[in-house]
Amino acid sequence: MSKDLNVSRLIASIQRTLGNRAIRYIIRKMGKPRNIERILSIYAGLSEPLNYREKTWSELISFALSKSTKKFGVDERILKDALKDPYMRRGISNILLGIAYFGITRPQKLYSPFMIVWDFTKQCNLRCKHCYANAGPKPSPDELTLEQKLEVLRQLDEAGVAAISFSGGEPLINRDFWIVAKRAAEIGMYVSIATNGTLIFEKTAKKLKEIGVRYVEVSLDSPYPEKHDEFRGVKGAWEASIRGIKNAKKAGLSVGIATTVTKMNYKDIPELIKLGRELDIDRFIAFNFIPTGRGKDIVEMDLSPDERERFLEYLYSEWCKGKMQVFSTAPLYAVISLKHVDKYKKLSPTHFAELTVPEEYLSAGLALAEFLGGCGAGRIYCSIEHNGDVYPCVFLPIRVGNVLKDGFLNIWHKSPILNILRDRDHYACSSCSYRYICGGCRARAYAYFGDIKAPDPSCSINEKYWDMLVGKIKARSK
Repeated sequence: MSKDLNVSRLIASIQRTLGNRAIRYIIRKMGKPRNIERILSIYAGLSEPLNYREKTWSELISFALSKSTKKFGVDERILKDALKDPYMRRGISNILLGIAYFGITRPQKLYSPFMIVWDFTKQCNLRCKHCYANAGPKPSPDELTLEQKLEVLRQLDEAGVAAISFSGGEPLINRDFWIVAKRAAEIGMYVSIATNGTLIFEKTAKKLKEIGVRYVEVSLDSPYPEKHDEFRGVKGAWEASIRGIKNAKKAGLSVGIATTVTKMNYKDIPELIKLGRELDIDRFIAFNFIPTGRGKDIVEMDLSPDERERFLEYLYSEWCKGKMQVFSTAPLYAVISLKHVDKYKKLSPTHFAELTVPEEYLSAGLALAEFLGGCGAGRIYCSIEHNGDVYPCVFLPIRVGNVLKDGFLNIWHKSPILNILRDRDHYACSSCSYRYICGGCRARAYAYFGDIKAPDPSCSINEKYWDMLVGKIKARSK
């Protein structure tokens, strides 16, 4: 990274623009996310002010966004065009409310999560060795009713959540999925689905497109059918998943391949990425292995810090070839991308975001990366279980409330656990210069040490902890 970047000065400048008391006060006066989304639609040229108050508010927001886009090196015309998408209006509204309530922070605290991962059902047609959900062939008796699921969605809509990813188990097994997903798309959310792909027949793919699903992420663990099937516990799973990918692409959906990386398959990833390019997928994402759920039984398959770092370097080199996004859920990937940003101008500040940073705006790119910043558990996303329970992350098994009993926004704003996760200055990574853009994987810290503030043993800085943990694993296996 260039030595002449003055990120602190840039952030102070943004603080004066978006973070000053007057603008924060006005944004809070606007109240609910829907009201700010309405003002953003005026800013984007989609609507006209209905009264003097809306006119005044839209002029203020226009001024603040105009100044801020210049600081970040963003063409304001591109922002206005992006805001024609209701999903983008929801996202920017969330950021503005976060700044209004909490000021400019690193990483930025948000009014509500950008994205919810909803483990819609525990029912699944596969039996994967690493399954965090311990999913099986039968639905759980405490699964929400359709009426309750729609109430959860209503609360997420009211909170201004921008994106929702339906996961499981296997969401396509559940008939309520089609009703709830369609409703989520109708109210302006970005709707995606994480699936094993085996149930995506041609008619299924067309129906997904029709109800407003934008992105389909199919789990594939190996380019070799026998390896994938062995890991997934069902013969023929690989062929069915490949068929699902092809059907989704044919239907015009954005498609990604997701794979959980372990010692069993990380050397096969080059061939898997090659397969992904042949299938013309849009994104390849490598999931951090977290020893939780059934994953505890194969903890010795976790990558060492050195293996992970070399693997992430390889992923970044593949991303820079273009035509396909190549991401990782490992927060360390943000650090890897930062180390090469001078040459390749690509940053991945969190596992679903891509920044292309021109030379003259490298400091702005770093500032934005620190705002979005690495591990998003309980900060830019959280998960909801089949029964309405809320967790910081699907891989972090700490229940922080239940949507129907406690209210979603109440949980998001007041949970002590979620607020700890948002404070990078008071846990194990607090002395690291990369804490704002990485922060370590909190799920891995909890899985290995039983403490969300503990070190993440993925990182070479924490290699001493990894050596200790390996010793414990070996002793336990004797």
